[in-house]
Amino acid sequence: MLLAISCFIAAGIACEKILPKAPADDSILDGPLEGLTTEQSAQFLKGDIAFNDDVFTKENGLGPIFVATSCGTCHAGDGKGHPFTTLTRFGQSDTIQNLFLQKGGPQLQHRAIPGFQPEQIPQGATFSNFTPPANTGLGFLDALPDAALLALADENDANGDGISGRPNWITIPAYCLERNQTIHKNGKYIGRFGKKAAVYDLLQQTVNAYNQDMGVNSTYEHYSTHNGLDADPEVTNQTVLDVVFYLQTLKAPIQRLQNDADVVAGKQIFLSSSCGKCHVPQLQTGDFSIAGLSNKTFYPYSDFLLHDMGPGLNDGYTEGTALTSEWRTPPLWGLGLSKNSQGGNYFLLHDGRAKSIEEAILMHGGEALQSRNTFQQLSAAEKEKLIKFLESL
Repeated sequence: MLLAISCFIAAGIACEKILPKAPADDSILDGPLEGLTTEQSAQFLKGDIAFNDDVFTKENGLGPIFVATSCGTCHAGDGKGHPFTTLTRFGQSDTIQNLFLQKGGPQLQHRAIPGFQPEQIPQGATFSNFTPPANTGLGFLDALPDAALLALADENDANGDGISGRPNWITIPAYCLERNQTIHKNGKYIGRFGKKAAVYDLLQQTVNAYNQDMGVNSTYEHYSTHNGLDADPEVTNQTVLDVVFYLQTLKAPIQRLQNDADVVAGKQIFLSSSCGKCHVPQLQTGDFSIAGLSNKTFYPYSDFLLHDMGPGLNDGYTEGTALTSEWRTPPLWGLGLSKNSQGGNYFLLHDGRAKSIEEAILMHGGEALQSRNTFQQLSAAEKEKLIKFLESL
């Protein structure tokens, strides 16, 4: 008996030495929000499976024209996408109306199942490439009140600092429900998701992804594909809602090395360079149906508003009321983990054109020109501390 117990203990110790330890929470982007109930944890798991494990084929609803075969294809580990998963969106340069919606816009579906032809960008259309963003922390943005976004806006640059962030006012689908204390203007609502803030909430984001990325219809977004087919819903409403819940309850990225002297110094350089005027460090959610997201402080390093980034980042393409050179401030949290899902290299800015953090900073123009110039005047040691801070997020 003692021999058996000894062998059991020895085997347990051996397994501890052989099996790898779970990664630290601050080293990965995926994982649930703290404080979920048992029922919520079960729904999170269902959404996780639908997002990362469900792969569509022509037999279960893929296409006939599409971009990817699953959600996880473009968001490995819930992180940023790679140039191989970059999307192309097309339309026109004015904000009046996208005349190319009847010609396949706004999403270019460049792949097709056998027997069908993939889309081509129509003649005369402008287009832009969008690298898929990281998914984590999205629920905090969903729970952010409209008033909080408007409080950060300064459309006419009233304070004279050269920065004039503004919301993208969009028309929302009928299936979107107004969030708590919604503010609207002339029948339009504040967009907050997407490269140009042209998406209202995570339900619209999810429905669009199923239909435009995978060619999968739902009862929320059930319309004829642009090659003449009109399919029945191929994903259930419950699955859509499970994915929405999964996206809402992914944890926020956790900063690393917060007490490191260089990281602390780098943050001060970041703020003194006015980077924090657009990449706002701290925001507060309002009342929300999910307790873990209700009235919480979070640290996205973004104001989620549109800013004119200058001619260098003007792709001639627009969505909603966003001008062609305007882009939503991307959140910086999780930046240092981006390489984990991007093949070991950085692919930053809206289309992945910047191959390093420094290169991304130097491509800033327009309202960010002053901050870029300040960065260029920093000493090598100061730049190193700033980059170290950004990589800790």
